[in-house]
Amino acid sequence: MPSSVTTLRVRYAETDKMGVVYYANYLVWFEVARADLLRSLGWTYREMESAGVSLPVIEAHCAYQRPARYDDEIEVRTEGQMLSAVRMQFNYMVVRRADGVVAAAGHTVHAAVDPSGRPCRLPARIKQAFQ
Repeated sequence: MPSSVTTLRVRYAETDKMGVVYYANYLVWFEVARADLLRSLGWTYREMESAGVSLPVIEAHCAYQRPARYDDEIEVRTEGQMLSAVRMQFNYMVVRRADGVVAAAGHTVHAAVDPSGRPCRLPARIKQAFQ
């Protein structure tokens, strides 16, 4: 499976009053990491959309295991896989770099759609990269 590692530092604005990362920010980090994975394979979201294919999220899951806090350096380890000719899944693991502790793990499922919003087949170059 193609994979990538995205390194981020928790910003103050991403934490709650207790200094812990607010839960919704993990989904934002998933998106950053997903875009990085596609970019590492030589194709950006912008290029994919210009080619007439979008990948909206149709399912998202995140299991929070240990807190990440302000100024922690984290890695979002991402893997992608084909589920069908029109769907793919990305799996994520958020790891605190200082101690290797898994803060969260999750996945997103995406459907390929054309500019009118109708399901379409994933482009051949995505199929080749993820099979």
